[in-house]
Amino acid sequence: MAKNILLIAGGDSSEHDISLISSKYVEEQLRKNSDFNVLSCVLHNNQFLLEDNKVGYFSIKNNFVVQSSDGTQETYVIDCAVPCLHGFPGETGDIQSLLELHCVPYIGCKGEASLNCFNKVTTKFYFDALNIDNTPSTFIGDSSESSLKKAHDAFNRFGKDVYVKAASQGSSIGCYHVTDESELDKCLLEALTLSDLVLIEQTIEHRELEIAAYEYQGQLYVTEPGEIVIPKDKFYTFDEKYSSDSSSTTSVEVEDLSPLQREVMASMATRAFKGLNLRHLSRIDFFLATDGKIYINEINTFPGMTPISMFPKLVEHKGLKMSDFLSDCVYSAIAEQANK
Repeated sequence: MAKNILLIAGGDSSEHDISLISSKYVEEQLRKNSDFNVLSCVLHNNQFLLEDNKVGYFSIKNNFVVQSSDGTQETYVIDCAVPCLHGFPGETGDIQSLLELHCVPYIGCKGEASLNCFNKVTTKFYFDALNIDNTPSTFIGDSSESSLKKAHDAFNRFGKDVYVKAASQGSSIGCYHVTDESELDKCLLEALTLSDLVLIEQTIEHRELEIAAYEYQGQLYVTEPGEIVIPKDKFYTFDEKYSSDSSSTTSVEVEDLSPLQREVMASMATRAFKGLNLRHLSRIDFFLATDGKIYINEINTFPGMTPISMFPKLVEHKGLKMSDFLSDCVYSAIAEQANK
């Protein structure tokens, strides 16, 4: 009997539209498995919206009820969910908690790991505890005089060149490059409207490298690094990532890295994946500084799956078809739930 796969896209974060693009790609890959019956929905305004103005909701356990506008209903037993959500409520761990309440297997990181990685401040606490190099930083949690002074002290300590980042936002939303101290307070206050915590991070002149870390048939794999090449007068903003006139380029082959650098990055990615208790998939982003030092920048627990996204490119470049990878995630999640 075909397995009912609930593909959840959208969400009401700033990354809603990108999630929809990712979900189209993911749906194409899932439909290559004849064992899967894919039910696709968009999470918007606290509702699961399906085609033809239908609305879905969970009733008991893993029963998903789809209600038409005329009041008729269909009920599906959901064998596995695929939360293709960037930002809230997917990478924040909220949707995972909902699915666990209804005993629905799902692919990807669990709720706690998702939340820890989505919050840039919490992620850095883990990196420090795991002895994984990351960029020097501090953070504030309000706009009090003492907090603003702390930020200004850091600005000067970090060479008057910092990034101010809303701690709980994705795709460079709420990220500001500050080199003029008179602009610092404005950027901090704007970031605080987007997140309860704000990171002040030393600017590191660097190349941006990314590794896909994923599980397949019970084994953890890390890919060779790919590279994001960004023009020197820009940084990797939301628009620079996704707009049609972006001048940034990506490559899945980075030729001028030493064997030692590749080994160090693979070790750091492995320790991060295991240390933060990740599951199934992640994209781990690195800075390679001009002095040769390697830092982990951040972890994405459900990385972009658009046609230009690095994660699927890296996985397929390593020789694994994304359709096979996603199928394995689904079967793994179902087996894990059955063993509880």
